[in-house]
Amino acid sequence: MNRPSAENGYQAGHVRLLLTSFRRFVGRALVEDGPDAAERLFKADFVVVSHGTEADPILNYGNLAALRLWETDWESLTAMPSRKTAEPIHREARADLLARAAEHGFIDDYTGVRISATGRRFRIRNAIIWNLVDEAGAPAGQAATFRDVERL
Repeated sequence: MNRPSAENGYQAGHVRLLLTSFRRFVGRALVEDGPDAAERLFKADFVVVSHGTEADPILNYGNLAALRLWETDWESLTAMPSRKTAEPIHREARADLLARAAEHGFIDDYTGVRISATGRRFRIRNAIIWNLVDEAGAPAGQAATFRDVERL
């Protein structure tokens, strides 16, 4: 998947999956729908990341806020197993929360410590994690969004 840009519609197909799944499970809009929704999500002032359904899920989307927070570029982010966004000591708690989100469709109360590509630690608060489902209702991964970040 190429880095979101005007030339490729800011990954409009994947963003549609993010937005429709968010509305389905959370019950409200992540960003208002419209022809520029994918660009607005990519440039939003809050973090959005997602991963696929692989056995060891790989990140497949991160908006600009996510790229900045994880101190990485698109190519590196979208090659990263999502478990590596957390330090090894925090990975079991991360796995538990993903399972809880999978069971309930979403959670909106996650707080935890993450680590950037350069090793900087940060705490996220009140993250929403939701399941991604395609038009047929088949699992397509999970995503997270949050605004509240504390550098550690």
